[in-house]
Amino acid sequence: MFKTVASATGRLGRMTTLSTIIFDCADPAALAAFYAKATGWRLGQGDADYATVEGGPVTLAFQRVDGYGGGPGWPGGDKHLHLDFQVPDVGVARGELVALGASVPDFQPGEDEWTVFTDPEGHPFCVSAA
Repeated sequence: MFKTVASATGRLGRMTTLSTIIFDCADPAALAAFYAKATGWRLGQGDADYATVEGGPVTLAFQRVDGYGGGPGWPGGDKHLHLDFQVPDVGVARGELVALGASVPDFQPGEDEWTVFTDPEGHPFCVSAA
């Protein structure tokens, strides 16, 4: 469903590859299951404290943090990370993502090409047309 780019030539001329994006969260297994379905990638290792989603250009990892309460998400919330995805049809993706448990917050950037979503724990992510 998503198109991603994870590698670029670094400032020192070496290939720099982003290998893992890690989310602090309350329920790693549930959040990993959401992103596995949303991306079409596969669930990797997982237990009550740590879970991964693999099969894309980067690994998505979710680690349990005691006392993590989520929060309202972007903007101004306690989440300082978000993912951008490109899809063939934002309208179709919106329906699929909401059915998986994503929400569309009132806050939107005012740019027609981006739609802000939040995952089931409130982490923001953006979707635009490829």
